[in-house]
Amino acid sequence: MTSSPAYRPDPKFMALGRDFSDPVDPADFPMTRLRFRNDRAAATVGLETLSDAAWIAAFGRFEPLPGNQPQPLAMRYHGHQFRSYNPDLGDGRGFLFAQLREQDSDRLLDLATKGSGQTPWSRQGDGRLTLKGGMREILAASLLEALGVPTSRAFSLVETGEDLQRGDEPSPTRSAVLTRLSHSHIRFGTFQRQAYFERPDLITVLVDHAVETYYPHLADAPDRPAVLMRAVVEASARLLAGWMAAGFVHGVLNTDNMVITGESFDYGPWRFLPRNDPNFTAAYFDHSGLYSFGRQPEAVFWNLQQLAACLTLVTDQAGLLDALNGFSDAYRDALRAAMLRRLALKPRDLATDMNLVSAAFKALAAGGDTLRWEPFFFDWFGGSASEGRAMAGPRAALYGEEAFADFRRRLAEFEPDRPERLDHPIFAQPDPEELLIEHVEALWAPIASQDDWSPLHAKLDRIEAARRAYGFGDDGAENNAV
Repeated sequence: MTSSPAYRPDPKFMALGRDFSDPVDPADFPMTRLRFRNDRAAATVGLETLSDAAWIAAFGRFEPLPGNQPQPLAMRYHGHQFRSYNPDLGDGRGFLFAQLREQDSDRLLDLATKGSGQTPWSRQGDGRLTLKGGMREILAASLLEALGVPTSRAFSLVETGEDLQRGDEPSPTRSAVLTRLSHSHIRFGTFQRQAYFERPDLITVLVDHAVETYYPHLADAPDRPAVLMRAVVEASARLLAGWMAAGFVHGVLNTDNMVITGESFDYGPWRFLPRNDPNFTAAYFDHSGLYSFGRQPEAVFWNLQQLAACLTLVTDQAGLLDALNGFSDAYRDALRAAMLRRLALKPRDLATDMNLVSAAFKALAAGGDTLRWEPFFFDWFGGSASEGRAMAGPRAALYGEEAFADFRRRLAEFEPDRPERLDHPIFAQPDPEELLIEHVEALWAPIASQDDWSPLHAKLDRIEAARRAYGFGDDGAENNAV
């Protein structure tokens, strides 16, 4: 295996031992056909030079990377699922494969899997992933990264040649194994497991590991649990704000689906809003709308409360309550930043900025069924610098209505941020790149019927062009993607 000098293995999690994970073997798949490799992500960790054969050996058969973990680790955790506590969770169809340092930032990153076989936590499951599920995760992660949302990155997809039976897909359906690159896979539920077993000693071990590994600038704080809680609150608020500005519905905001570094990962029944609808749900089984778009702030805060409850075993409540009480302001500030970033505007003062944010959401609501979420932000990227473009585009008549007057008036108060971005050819198009459910189905259809991947790769190329045009990763926004 030939890696570049940027490859720097650093398998830290394995040092925590069997209280936090179980060594496992990957499945022996009947086929390993490479369907997707993310060379841009691979270049950040020194693996872009791998041949396809070496890539399949690593991410289809999971032969250990040089100097890294000798064996995959299925991570142990618990979690609240739709607010019912489940002590029988853990990595049931995935594992932590390797850890390595990012080239420029020196951040520790994980390579972890989905669909890599059964583990002690599979609970009668087959440990597999459908090929369509892998394709969906590639799409979600790609567009969220383009829109500046903190997210894991789909790293590899290998088709594995098995026929799977699923209740939510026409079956039998094709199988795959996905590898993702993420900042951390330490979930809120990782702490919940140790609290459930009344192990404050292991919570302290986990706190120390989290602070020293992911928040080293806080390592000298006298109350590590409290400062970790504050950092997780702020990271989660940034993630939430990113979702809300992107019109993204995660779908299953259980405590085992949130990590302490605050990024999206493990995309299941996700959806992007077709239009402004606070009651829109992504999961067909979310009958009560617990994780609907408009209730995501409530869900994230509830999950943070469960994490804080675990940390009461190792510190006083006062610091934890102070951290939780900071969530509202942290979310407000993060939403302000996320909305201004999406509209490509320079901030002014808090009141003026929040008035614009409020006006934008009201304008989206006023658009009703006529105005789709993503085209609204595309049309007004750059604020008043895009006035002529928006008022000559396909939604011009709608924007001319009285309901949009306040939004347009407030836009005029702001200076565009890096308006040269509007020179990108993408802004000469009438519509942006979107990922509504019908788009996903249209991309899957030629794969299912003809094994034609060209529409998917063309879509990913267009999303990449949008990422470059928007330039959200170049504006100093923290942790847009790992």
